Amino acid sequence: MKNKIAIFFLILLILSGCASPALSMTPTAAPATEIASHPNVENEGQPVNTEIPLPTMIPAPVVRLAEALPDGLRELLKEQYRLENNPKEEANLRLEWTEEGTAEVEWVYVLVTPFSSLIEQVDFETLKNWWQGKSGEKTTPIYVTADTAGVLEPLLGKYSPNHVSIVEQNQLLESAWQHRDVVAIVPFEELEPRWKVIALNEQSPISNHFDKEVYPLILRYHWEGDDAVLQKMLDEGKIPAFITNRDENRLTVLVMTGVTALVRATAVRMEQKGMTYPGEDIGNWLREADLTHISNEVSFSPQCPDPKMDPFPLVFCSKPQYIELLDSVGTDIVDLTGNHGVDWGRDALTYSLDLYRSRGWVYYAAGENLNEARDAAFIEHNGNQFAFLGCNPAGPAYIWAGEDFGGVAPCDYDWIQSRIQQLKAEGYIVIFTFQYFETYRHWVMDFEREDFHKPADAGAVIVSGSQAHHPMAMEFYGDTFIHYGLGNLFFDQMWVDTVTIPEGTRKEFIDRHVFYNGKHISTELLTAYLEDYARPRPMNASERYDFLREIFTAAGWGSYNP
Repeated sequence: MKNKIAIFFLILLILSGCASPALSMTPTAAPATEIASHPNVENEGQPVNTEIPLPTMIPAPVVRLAEALPDGLRELLKEQYRLENNPKEEANLRLEWTEEGTAEVEWVYVLVTPFSSLIEQVDFETLKNWWQGKSGEKTTPIYVTADTAGVLEPLLGKYSPNHVSIVEQNQLLESAWQHRDVVAIVPFEELEPRWKVIALNEQSPISNHFDKEVYPLILRYHWEGDDAVLQKMLDEGKIPAFITNRDENRLTVLVMTGVTALVRATAVRMEQKGMTYPGEDIGNWLREADLTHISNEVSFSPQCPDPKMDPFPLVFCSKPQYIELLDSVGTDIVDLTGNHGVDWGRDALTYSLDLYRSRGWVYYAAGENLNEARDAAFIEHNGNQFAFLGCNPAGPAYIWAGEDFGGVAPCDYDWIQSRIQQLKAEGYIVIFTFQYFETYRHWVMDFEREDFHKPADAGAVIVSGSQAHHPMAMEFYGDTFIHYGLGNLFFDQMWVDTVTIPEGTRKEFIDRHVFYNGKHISTELLTAYLEDYARPRPMNASERYDFLREIFTAAGWGSYNP
């Protein structure tokens, strides 16, 4: 019996010694550092890692928003990104104000004054002193909403209730216009044309050359907390990587100008001093815009003779080489509502249209037949879609286009209003210009107002008078900015004088209109003074103050102290 038991255990011992490692009851785990999956020459014989890592568990986001957060930003986060505020102690992701470093959220504020105000410049230190009501400062009242007053304290300090007026949002603009010589601070998204924007540190948020790094009125916020939670929200599209109320890719700056006629003394100076001479002092205003409008009243012709200083006869042409001036100032859109487009014959008009087309410029209000002349020209920039139309009611009749011959667009107001309504319904920003009956005064007559209101009533956003050799007043009519006459741009009227307004034809407006996300948000009035029969220059501060005071008085915006 003992021998049988011994033999049995001996057999068990032999079997266990011959067992395959794969059948071992106590396998050894491979080290975590081993990476081979299939043996090869380099890793043959090394152990293989067979462990499968467990996924990292990321907690659900619990968001806490900063206490002092602009209403517009808070609404955006709630409505578009569904971010609700949670108790601070429960949050694993917080949006906090930051003074430096990386910011995922930027909210731009703008210093403004009523468009009718003559306040032009304010530096940031002065603004802070006004805000805080520091003694010794000549203080200009500041109007803000309660929300703006609260969120701007990190940038401006505690506000003085004696110098900062808290106004309801829906009353802010009206209250400021009633007092006129005040300033206000508004978030960028609340800009509208009846505000005039004031630059700070030489930076304006409505400029397409805006440098946000040196601009002082930007609130910046940074996400703090669990980085994995933040990354998960970014990956799932629950928040964007960057949030702002001013996206430069939605902004368009358009400059519009008055009469250009490269003839007579202006042409003589170009022959003497170079084709680009007239644009030397104000050319940057035109070139820096995204879109530049030129109202060119005179056609080019290879048969055009040498110019003379003599103002008569009033039959005009321009040499083809004069178009170099329009090239140099960055022309994009050519307004052809002028009276002199067919002075040198309809062939000259056709020749000019070919010059424009070859440069990729759009043109409107004239063409090779009536349909082309009266319909819109289209141009798009940064998602803003523009349609330009115009007409000439003044004639003479021979300049107007017909069914089968070229010329300028006459004013068929019923057709114009219907077309504007259609274009507006299609999402276009409609700009309408007139070559109206010429005037030499600032103020507006009832018959002019009646006709300029027609395209505005149909939905045009800008209505502009290209005809006036003399700058005229403007008005806000519903949602439309109407400027009845901008004056000359490049034209030689140095000698024209009137009893009431000396040298009126030497004074010029260039209107800089700003659009954002399909909406007109601001207009800047650039002012120039004609020199040497050809070359406008920027007005100095004194000239500009007097000029704007005259124009704003003519607009009916009250009396202004001299």
